[in-house]
Amino acid sequence: MTTVEARPLLRRTPHVLRPDASRVVSTPFLPGVEIEGAGLSRRAVVLARLLALPDAEVDAALIDVLTSFSTRHDDLVGLLDERYALVAPHVEGADGLSLERRRLIGACMSQEYAIESAALFNPSMVAHPDQGGLPVGAVRFVMSVRGVGEGHVSCVELRTGVVDAADVLTFDTPGPTTSVAVRHEIEHSRADLLRQSGELAGDRDDDDARLRGLPASFPAVAVEGSARLAWLASCSYDATFPAAASVDSRVLLPGSPAERNGIEDLRLVEVEHTEGQRGFLGTYTAFDGQSVAPHLLATDDFTTFRMRRLSGPGAKNKGMALFPRRVGGQYLALSRWDRESNSLAASPDLQHWEDLGTLSAPMWAWEIIQVGNCGSPIETPEGWLVLTHGVGPMRQYGIGAMLLDLEDPRRVLGSLRSPLLTPSADERDGYVPNVVYTCGALLHGDTLVLPYGCSDAAIRVALVDVPQLLTAILAG
Repeated sequence: MTTVEARPLLRRTPHVLRPDASRVVSTPFLPGVEIEGAGLSRRAVVLARLLALPDAEVDAALIDVLTSFSTRHDDLVGLLDERYALVAPHVEGADGLSLERRRLIGACMSQEYAIESAALFNPSMVAHPDQGGLPVGAVRFVMSVRGVGEGHVSCVELRTGVVDAADVLTFDTPGPTTSVAVRHEIEHSRADLLRQSGELAGDRDDDDARLRGLPASFPAVAVEGSARLAWLASCSYDATFPAAASVDSRVLLPGSPAERNGIEDLRLVEVEHTEGQRGFLGTYTAFDGQSVAPHLLATDDFTTFRMRRLSGPGAKNKGMALFPRRVGGQYLALSRWDRESNSLAASPDLQHWEDLGTLSAPMWAWEIIQVGNCGSPIETPEGWLVLTHGVGPMRQYGIGAMLLDLEDPRRVLGSLRSPLLTPSADERDGYVPNVVYTCGALLHGDTLVLPYGCSDAAIRVALVDVPQLLTAILAG
């Protein structure tokens, strides 16, 4: 009689994604202001030296730039023209300059930024919007990752790949170039800005009076002159990538003052709206160098992204994670507004979030410092499966799990007493040691495809048997 070997509860795959210092984007470089507090810009003297260069040297220098960097950037010439346009109003005799000199000036106002030179970690995974051309049982995915470069500034990158019917993963190899989004101003909601203004410190009376005199929606120019309102308006924007750019070339860089020091830990989820439409939402941590706040990302196609600042007591601190559908007519989210517990938050519009109370607090030794979520809840017939994280002795992180009632997610049906995943010996060392952490897993049949960051140094993948996990959770 042949016995069938039971699947393990969790098994690690051989995949390891490490930081690649050759992945770069081009950002503006204004000489003299690259170091905060360095003093006045050196733009004028640098421009004067560029204008004094002989034509032959200009031509030779530009040829060297195009030869050395064209394979590292899509449309390098267009990029140099954009950078020249940034300083053109300050260039003496700009109308008479040759195209070559303009582009060399553009090159001197540019720099490369290695988006993951310091770290690569904290992924989340969703099904790709394009599932065409796949064999039966296979799923194409999009995985967000957090890259960290110079100055500990975080960005969001994307990876793609396929999980086949046998749960074998294949990651696509990203191309040699990257693509950055163009920021677009949006119409702002008077109601949203009134709520957000009420949460900022300082006197708000004049600003609120001004807001109440505006229509229900208005452009950012309508609040120019008010530092408070202009700052709030700048925190919400749209970002669009060239349609021809591959998904895995797209890099979301900080695009607002609230994100100045990073876009961190995007938790992606595919969401079903009541209108029957589906789209992708994600909450991320906006970091300005001093304070953090959860912001909302929305996209239908991973080409145009809508980035919005949130309000309400449920939208504080770090680690919000949205449910994939409304429950009881409301949008729900996991929240960690108090910095150490898992809570539930609700919203009628995805913008303003009220706190519905604590779901779980630190209890066991492995999570005694703090707990939080590890991505959006996953719907199963038994309940909402929630991956959690806990921090224990020596600041070691572990990944756990709990189950919430489908109809009343305030009701916890069970949770793991011991972590599902902790750092193995070869996962302990990195930028931040002793950490395993995920921002979202993908349900594929009875398997949970769990990408996770290892000590902020690399990304690995584990496969979890969902029926066994649910049984373990309910057993307590």
